[in-house]
Amino acid sequence: MKILDIENWKRKEHYEFFSKMASPYFGITAEVDCTKAYEKAKEKGISFFSYYLHKSMIAVNSVEELKLRIIDNQVVLFDTIHAGATIGRNDGTFGFIFANFSNDFEEFNSEIQKEIEAVHQSTGLRLNNDDIKKNLIRHSTLPWTHFTSLLHPTNFDRTESVPKITFVKFSIRNDKKHLPVSVEAHHGLADGLHLSQYFNEFQKQLDSE
Repeated sequence: MKILDIENWKRKEHYEFFSKMASPYFGITAEVDCTKAYEKAKEKGISFFSYYLHKSMIAVNSVEELKLRIIDNQVVLFDTIHAGATIGRNDGTFGFIFANFSNDFEEFNSEIQKEIEAVHQSTGLRLNNDDIKKNLIRHSTLPWTHFTSLLHPTNFDRTESVPKITFVKFSIRNDKKHLPVSVEAHHGLADGLHLSQYFNEFQKQLDSE
């Protein structure tokens, strides 16, 4: 973890400008083509969710601005960002999971599957110390419907700096599977350029072998 020198940071004015707002957050919703990734996951007999979540985490960790967080009125850069996500239960509720990121899919997926099982064996949100961590991305998945925009709940805490990424049910057009993805971030730390870099890398990862 590295503490940034805000006074000499190229985003100093951007950070101060947006941090004064009651809600300094902005978001983009766009589609990625998940056709190849879906086919690869099915071919390997692995969870499509785990597969694309891993690809998303690779993309997140490739964009420095998505690794910035506000902690104790300082801006810090984490070396690695990990995965937080919501997992649904058969009774219609959900629980939170936390999985350490690894470039190795098998290692990452092993943690994901253990966390999913823990959710299914529990009740409530599973709030714990992981939920106050800052070195993660909060992922959600809405597999029941297709969307073009999303509104997240907020307590209007200007120092809340953990980005949120939400996936939804993919649609099929012209034999291609299109996955809508919503990304929300603190505008003092990231701009549209950086979210676009995430989307571009995520698409690259979904297309990779």
